[in-house]
Amino acid sequence: MTDRSTKKSGSRKETAAAAPYEPTWESLRCHPTPAWLRHDKFGIYTHWGIYSVPAFGGNATWYSHQLYMDPDSEARKHHEKTYGPLAEFGYKDYIPMFTAEKFDAEEWAELFERAGARFAGPVAEHHDGFAMWDTKWSEWNAAKMGPKRDIVGELAKAIKGRGMRFVTALHHAEAWFFFPVWDKRYDCSDPRYSGLYGMIHELGEKPSKEFLAQWYGKTIEVVDKYDPDLMWFDYGLCSIHEDYVKEYLAYYYNKAAAAGKEVVVTYKHHDLVPGAGLLDYELGQARDLTWHEWITDSTVDDQGAWGYVKTAGYRSVDWLVDNLVDRVSKNGYLLLNVGPKADGTIPEEAKKGLLGLGEWLKVNGEAIYGTSAWVMPGEGPTRLERDAMGSGFNEDERPYTSQDIRFTVKGDALYATVLDWPGEELVMTTFRAPKEGTADVGVRHNDDPYYQLYESEIVSVTMLGDDKPLKWKLEKQGLVVRMPGKKPCEHAFVVKIVRKKPY
Repeated sequence: MTDRSTKKSGSRKETAAAAPYEPTWESLRCHPTPAWLRHDKFGIYTHWGIYSVPAFGGNATWYSHQLYMDPDSEARKHHEKTYGPLAEFGYKDYIPMFTAEKFDAEEWAELFERAGARFAGPVAEHHDGFAMWDTKWSEWNAAKMGPKRDIVGELAKAIKGRGMRFVTALHHAEAWFFFPVWDKRYDCSDPRYSGLYGMIHELGEKPSKEFLAQWYGKTIEVVDKYDPDLMWFDYGLCSIHEDYVKEYLAYYYNKAAAAGKEVVVTYKHHDLVPGAGLLDYELGQARDLTWHEWITDSTVDDQGAWGYVKTAGYRSVDWLVDNLVDRVSKNGYLLLNVGPKADGTIPEEAKKGLLGLGEWLKVNGEAIYGTSAWVMPGEGPTRLERDAMGSGFNEDERPYTSQDIRFTVKGDALYATVLDWPGEELVMTTFRAPKEGTADVGVRHNDDPYYQLYESEIVSVTMLGDDKPLKWKLEKQGLVVRMPGKKPCEHAFVVKIVRKKPY
C-alpha cells in the first residue's frame, strides 16, 4: 500500500489542502457526491469478456462459476456438449476465441452518446479474473491475450473524447472464491493459471496478503492509467480488508482533488461506511423518495444476463424510459448495462433500445438532466411491491399506466412526467384539496399525500416537445390539464408547470 507519510517542510494546513482525505472512515465519509452526477443522472456500462464467447445461461458473467462449481448445472451440460469435458477444455481455452475483431471504441462511444448517456465505460475486470486493460499485475489480460488490445484504454479515449465522464467497474474482489482452485480435477487448481483463476488456497481460507495487495495494485493502476470519474464495485468488496479499501479511497479521492475534479465510488449493501461512496441497488430501485442519493445498475436485456447471451430478449424502449424517470424522481441515478458479442458488436435489439431512449431524451431531457427530486416523487397506482433494502433485485415488470406520474424540479419549473398517454385530460391528484374536515391543512400524511398548489402561482403549463400553452384548471380533485391534440413523442410525456411565489 502507499506511504502516506508527509515531509516536515509542509505545514499541516498545506498538507491537508494537497491531500484532504485520510484513510479513515471519519474523513472519507465527508467526500461529496459530484455535482456532475447530480446533473447528468444517466450512464451506460458494458459487461464484455471471455464469457461473451459461450454466451450461455441466465447470467453470462456467472457462467464460469457454475461451470466449475456445479457438475449438474446447465452451464456444465452446455460446455461439455459443445466443447468437450471440462477436464480437457477449461474456461481459459475460450480466450483464443475472444478476438474482438469488430470492436470499435469510437462506434461504442457514439452509440452511448446518442442514447443520452452522460457517463460510460467498461467492466475492467469481472469475477473471472481476465483484465480488460494492459496490466502489469497479470499476463491474463486483453492486451496480451484474446483481442490483444487495451480495451479499457481505447474506451477511455473514445468516451472522454466525446465529453462524457468515464466509468470503470471492478469485480475482481470476488476472484478469491469464484473458481474452486482447491479442486485438483480441474485446470483452475494449476498454479500456471493462477493469474486467471485466482491464487491457490484451501476452501474457506481468508484472502491472503498477496491477494489483497494485488486487488489494491490493480485498482490503483486503473486510477493512474485511465483516470476514471466513476468507479463501480460489486458485492465482493466486503471480502477486502477495510484497511486496503480505505487506502484506495483516500488515494483516489486525493488524486482527484489535486487535479480539481470530482469523482465517485459506488458500493453495495454496507460495504462502505455511509457517506464514503454512493449506494448501488442491483436490478432495483427505491420504492419511495429517499433521504440519501443512490444509483442502480440495470440492464437492457430482460433476464439479468449482463453479458451477451444468445437466447436473451431485450426490454422495450417504454420500459427503459419509465424506469429512468422513476429512479430520478426518487433521488436516484441509473447506470444501464449492455452486453456486446464476443466479436465486439453490440446486438441490434440492444442498440434499438438505447437509441429509442436517446430519442426520448432529446425531447424530454429537460425533465431529467440538471433536475432534482421534488418533495413528492409522484402519484399513481403502480408501486414496487417491496423496497430495494440495500441490495435491489426488486425491479417491477408491470407496465406503468396513464395515472402514474413522476415529479422532478429545476428552478421555477415543476416537471410532471406521465408514464402513459392520459387521453384528452390529465388529472394530477397530488394537487387536490385536503380531505374535508381535516384540521391540519398544512400537513401531508403518507396515507393522504397532497401538495398545496395555489392558482396564483402557476405562470404557464406546457408539454415538452409541443411547448404550446395548455389549458388548465385547479379543482377540488386536483390540477386538471387539457392535453395537446398530438403526442410529441412515443413514450412518457412531460407536463412542465412554471411557477412563481403565490403572494
